[in-house]
Amino acid sequence: MIQPIVFDATTPRHALPFLVAGQAQKELFVNESLALIDMLMHPVVMGAAATPPTSLAAGECWIVEAGAVDAWAGQDNAIAGWDGSQWTFASPANGLAVHDLSTGAKRHFCGGWTSAPTIASPTGGSVIDSEARDAIDSLLTAVRQAGLIV
Repeated sequence: MIQPIVFDATTPRHALPFLVAGQAQKELFVNESLALIDMLMHPVVMGAAATPPTSLAAGECWIVEAGAVDAWAGQDNAIAGWDGSQWTFASPANGLAVHDLSTGAKRHFCGGWTSAPTIASPTGGSVIDSEARDAIDSLLTAVRQAGLIV
């Protein structure tokens, strides 16, 4: 006897819901998938918070910090997207990178959210090399503009 093909209910990486034969209200599942794809295709977040902001524009996304409350309770580390009337949550897969508009830098998820360190320009010392400091400052500026450090 041939084994029937069994499909999971969702995609393995981002839990996008699959459609199944004979499923009622398919548009709900398609719309949920499109909302998640919209959030995760080129992810940009406004920042990170544990409390949902009160003044929002449709399309805004946020990283949910630990200990979240209100509409975000139980969604720690998720990306929360506001569609104009409700929140949609996406659990990040390890390796996901987002651009954080509040810092202008990238954040990466690997079991938790991390961001690039802040690196100060060189100061002090007993011997001051102005050309070396200028070169280092130029490198730091370029790396900051690329969003790799704050």
